[in-house]
Parts: sequence; C-alpha cells; structure tokens
Amino acid sequence: MKIWSFWEGLEAPAGMDFLPTNGELPTPDQYSEIEFYAPKYMAGKPSYEPILHMPNLKVVQLMMAGYEEALPYMRDGITLCNARGVHDASTAELAIGLAIGVRRGFPQFAKDQAISKWNHQRNPTLVDSKVAVVGYGSIGLEIQSMLAPFHTEVTGFSRSGMNGSRLMSEFDALLPTFDVVILITPLTDETRHLMNERRLSLMKDGSTLINVARGPVVDTDALVAELNSGRISAGVDVTDPEPLPTEHPLWKCPNLIIAPHVGGDSNAFVPRGRQLVMDQLGRISRGEPLINIVS
Repeated sequence: MKIWSFWEGLEAPAGMDFLPTNGELPTPDQYSEIEFYAPKYMAGKPSYEPILHMPNLKVVQLMMAGYEEALPYMRDGITLCNARGVHDASTAELAIGLAIGVRRGFPQFAKDQAISKWNHQRNPTLVDSKVAVVGYGSIGLEIQSMLAPFHTEVTGFSRSGMNGSRLMSEFDALLPTFDVVILITPLTDETRHLMNERRLSLMKDGSTLINVARGPVVDTDALVAELNSGRISAGVDVTDPEPLPTEHPLWKCPNLIIAPHVGGDSNAFVPRGRQLVMDQLGRISRGEPLINIVS
C-alpha cells in the first residue's frame, strides 16, 4: 500500500510505503499511487481536491473530527475516517477555559489592564452552574468529565439520546434553565443555525453560550444582537464566516471572547494524530477493521 501523509518520519508497517511529502499537498505525479491519504490538518478544500484525481485511493484519514467538508469528494470504494478522540482533551479544555474566562470577566480585565485601570467587580462563576452540553459524543463526554471539579450540574443533549443524554426534542423546554450552553455538535442540515434568534432569546439573562462546534451552528447576526443587548455572554472558537473578516461586527461585541479555531490545535494534537495514522495502518496490515469510519 502506498501512503501519503502530511507528517514526515512515520514508519510504515511491512508491505507499506510512505511516499515523499512536502507537508502540504501530494504532487500530481503521486496521485495514481496513493491508496491511503492523510491530508494536512485544517487545510480545507485544497487538501481534498486531489482526491478527485486519485484513482486507486482506498482510505482518507482526516486529522479532525469534523468531516462534512470532505464528503463531496468521496466516491464508492473510498473509506473516510475522522480523528475522533485525537482532539477531545484539547477541545474540552478550551471550552471550559472559554466558559471560565467569559463568566469571570476576562474580556473586561484585559481591557482594563491595557489602560492600567484597577476595576474590582463581582462576576458570575462556572462553579455551581447548570450546564447544557449539546452534542454528546466523545468530546461532549470529555467536557462533562472536566466539569466535575466545578460542581456543575451537566445535562447532555443529542439527537439519539446517546450516552445517557436527553433528546434534542427536549432542548427548547429546558434551555431557559441553563447558566452555560456548550455547543459541540457536528454541523448538519439539522444543526445549522441551531442557535437561532428564537433559541438565543430563550437563554436566561446572564447566561453564557460557548461554541466549539462549527460556526454555522450559531446564527451570527442573532448572536451579535444578543451580545450587544448585554443580556448574555459568549465564547467562540469558531465563527460564521471563518476566518472572521476584520470589519465584522462580532469583533466589537461586549462580553465575548473569540478564539481563532484553535480548540484541537494544541501540542497534544501532534503525538495523538501521528499515533492515529500508525494505528490505522497497523489495522490494515493485520486485516482488522478501521476505526472512526464516518463514510
């Protein structure tokens, strides 16, 4: 089997060979050889377009959990795998960091520090909060685990009721009861603008929205309006559009922390991601089924 990965220095199992890599994209002369393709992390559509020209491709191993952008490039005979588990801890950590930062007033602290202003104030806390985690797969469960020391009451939501979560059909009725709502659901037709004007208006006064899912899960215009009203706060690692244009009004909203889509991109990612590629190749060499198959 011929393998192209954006990472160098991986050792191929017997009977497999890594093709030369520049860490960016395979070269056209490699297309016909590639059978296992691990495209560059977060490189977007340019990293998927070569798939259309790989006649012998059998497996695409993504380095992120989200896979919706890759689906249009798939065809019969190709197995698509995501990186479920690789980014769980880092993404969960950022979600909780954003929740703490927003609720304890870090945006205002940063502004006050920039002008050397000592401004003592009392802010809400994550401790003792009621938290909704929307999307209850591996990252949602990791978020719940990390929330345990903060004495929170966590309610998970999913479409299927997986892992003991509540059904999404119950979400609207319970939404006004939560202090913090954390989004980690995949982007689908059903979740696009899940947090629309109506649902944002259902959030209780003083509550916090955290989005570490995908930007379009939230209606950006509606979020801007709610933030400017001062009624809720938010922390987002993803935006719609993304990257967020320089003049976009979201930048200037109060009670908001914006992270540039770095949830999974920590120093924990590299060893975990490299190991996932090696584990998948090992499974193929032993005739075992792949993990994390999504299509």
